[in-house]
Amino acid sequence: MKRSEINKVIKEFEEMLAEYRFALPPFLSFTPEEWKEKGHEYDEIRDNALGWDITDYGEGDFFGGNGLALITLRNGNVHDPKYVKTYAEKIMMLYPGQTSPNHFHWNKMEDIINRGGGNLIFHLWNANRENEGELLDTDVLISQDGRNYYVKPGSDIVLHPGESLTLYPYYYHEFIIPKDGSKVLIGEVSMCNDDNTDNRFYEQNSRFPTIEEDEPPYRLLCNEYPPAKD
Repeated sequence: MKRSEINKVIKEFEEMLAEYRFALPPFLSFTPEEWKEKGHEYDEIRDNALGWDITDYGEGDFFGGNGLALITLRNGNVHDPKYVKTYAEKIMMLYPGQTSPNHFHWNKMEDIINRGGGNLIFHLWNANRENEGELLDTDVLISQDGRNYYVKPGSDIVLHPGESLTLYPYYYHEFIIPKDGSKVLIGEVSMCNDDNTDNRFYEQNSRFPTIEEDEPPYRLLCNEYPPAKD
């Protein structure tokens, strides 16, 4: 992705959050220059990759293919006992025509919530635990805002604003917005997790984008923080 595209997405994300009155913690407005002056009091943010995360999954088609804009607001650390939080929270934005690609988590259970905008469409499959690259042709148990029911694998599950869906480990899932839909603000509450080690994508891709630096960064991404100032 071009840095100018990332900057554009972050600014539009900020506008949508303001429209829906979703206020962000102060660290999400730090400039790159301000981050250079921050000391070890912000180690939790650096160590747990909190912050802005804009990805095209290494495919180079953010707006028309696989892409996602997200912010990790809080998270523990499954590798470092210093961080004892057992939960995580994210807020995301998806554009019309975009897909968050098919994947499952080995450990994480999560709720995905439509916080506002258009409708969000999910497709779910059970993963074969003996052959993780296989989508099983078995009905999928859906837990949607206290209602539990079964659907055929790959069926459309539509989340209207305010509705949520619980995703269990070994549930392959993708979510999309049709090209004729509207942007959606998406919440996630989940168990503590590590996105680098707990995502099993159906088709291999890159979790983070390769960035072409065509202009200075507006905000740093969660994997770009400089070391703490001593």
